[in-house]
Amino acid sequence: MGPLQIREILQAAPDNQTVVVKGWVRTKRESKNAIFIALNDGSTIHNIQAVAEPGQFSAELLHTVTTGSCLKVTGQLIASMGSGQAVEVKLTELEVYGTADPDAYPLQPKKHSLEFLREIAHLRPRTNTFSAILRIRHALAFAVHQYFNDKGFFYLHTPVITASDAEGAGEMFRVTTLDLNNLPRTEEGAINFKEDFFGREANLTVSGQLEGELGAMALSKIYTFGPTFRAENSNTTRHLAEFWMIEPEMAFFELEDNMDLAEDFVKKVITYALIHCKDDLNFLQNRLEDEEKSKPQNERSLPLLEKLSFVVDNPFERLTYTEAIDILLKSKPHKEKKFQYPVGWGIDLSSEHERYLVEKHFKKPVILTNYPREIKSFYMKLDEDGKTVRAMDVLFPGIGEIIGGSQREENYEKLLGRVHEVGIDPENLWWYLETRKFGTAPHSGFGLGFERLVQFVTGMGNIRDVIPFPRYPKSAEF
Repeated sequence: MGPLQIREILQAAPDNQTVVVKGWVRTKRESKNAIFIALNDGSTIHNIQAVAEPGQFSAELLHTVTTGSCLKVTGQLIASMGSGQAVEVKLTELEVYGTADPDAYPLQPKKHSLEFLREIAHLRPRTNTFSAILRIRHALAFAVHQYFNDKGFFYLHTPVITASDAEGAGEMFRVTTLDLNNLPRTEEGAINFKEDFFGREANLTVSGQLEGELGAMALSKIYTFGPTFRAENSNTTRHLAEFWMIEPEMAFFELEDNMDLAEDFVKKVITYALIHCKDDLNFLQNRLEDEEKSKPQNERSLPLLEKLSFVVDNPFERLTYTEAIDILLKSKPHKEKKFQYPVGWGIDLSSEHERYLVEKHFKKPVILTNYPREIKSFYMKLDEDGKTVRAMDVLFPGIGEIIGGSQREENYEKLLGRVHEVGIDPENLWWYLETRKFGTAPHSGFGLGFERLVQFVTGMGNIRDVIPFPRYPKSAEF
C-alpha cells in the first residue's frame, strides 16, 4: 500500500511511534540547537516538520538537503514544541533520494509570479498555490462523477476525433495523416481528403453534445466528461485551446427540468469542495485577500468562501432574456453610459451585463432563458413565437456565464429547417437528424466548461492556472 502520506501522519496522535516520511523539502533552517526540515508530499497544503540535532548527520549529507530535494526520513512522531503544527518527526534516519542544486532550482522560498510559474509548468505543482488548485480540481472531478452516478446517469465516452462541428464556429483543429509537403490534389486543385486516413476531413471535437444526444435517446440519462478543443486565436484570461467539458443529456427533460438539474448539480459539486477542501480553500482565500489589498475598496471581490456560499445558499433567480434586457435598459449603468457594450434586444449579452444582473440587481445566481434564435445554436428548440429558443444560461458572480444549455429541437422538420438556415449541409449530420425520425422525444442538456468551474471555485484570475499544462496560442511546450 506504500508509506503513510503526510496528510495521514499529521492527523495521528503523537506517541513516539516510528514513522517514515517521504517528500520534497520546502525549507531547511538551522539553529545552534536544532535543524528543521519542512517536508511536503502533495497530499495536503500543510508541511510536516522533521527535526534533527546538530551533528546528528554529516555536514556532507545535510549539504544536499536543500529546497526541492527529495528525502526519506525516519523518526519518532512527537508533539511539536513550536507553533503552527501539532506534531513533528524527531529524526533517526535521513536518506536523500534526489538533490536539487539551489543555484539552478527555480522554486525558492519566496513569492513567484503566476506568469513565471507558467514558464515552469513542470514544477509549479510543487508550489502551495498550484498543489491546492490541483487537489481541488481532483475533488471537483470526483464530485461530478459521483453526482451523476447517484442520479442514475451513464458516463458516455464521445469521440475526440469528429467530422462534425457541433457549435458551427468552424474554429477547429484539423486531424490528418496527409504529407503536408506533398498534399494530394483534386482535378480542381483542392486538397483531396479522400486520400486522408478517414477518407474525409476530420477535426478534434469542440463538444460531445451531438453524440451525447444519441446516447440519451437510448439510455435516457447520460453525461460526457472529456477533452474538447477550440482553435480560437484568443489570449484572454477565459480561453484555452484544450479544456474539459461536462455535458449531460437527458431524454424526457424539458427546459424547467434542465434548469432544476443544472442548479442542483453546481450546488452539490461546490458543496463537496467546501466540505472536502477546507484547508486548500482557506489558503487560496488568504492568498486572494493579500492580492485584493492593493485594489480600491469598491473594486474588491467577495472573499472566496463567501462567494462560494453565495452560490450554494441562494435559490437561482430565473427570468427570460427579454426580461433581462428590460432590466438592463432601465439600469443606472446603462442610463449613465457606463456599460462598455450596448444593450438592446437581440444582442449576445456580454460578461458585464451578466455580472450586473447577478451581483448588482438580483444579488444571487441567475438563469436566463428563451434567447433570440439568431444568437443561439441550430439544435435548440424553437419557442411558439418563432423568435426565441428554449435556451438557458446559468450566470455566476465574478465570471458571468458558467453553464449553457437548452431543450433540444426534437421535431425533424423544424430541425432540418434550422440546419438549412445556418448553412450546414444536412448530409454531414444525417445520423443526428435521423434520431428525430425514429422514436423522437423531448430532451434537454447543458454544457459546463470544467476549467471555468475550477476557476470559480479556486478564485484564480486566469484560466491557464487551473489546468496542469495549459494550451493556448503559441504555447504547447509541456
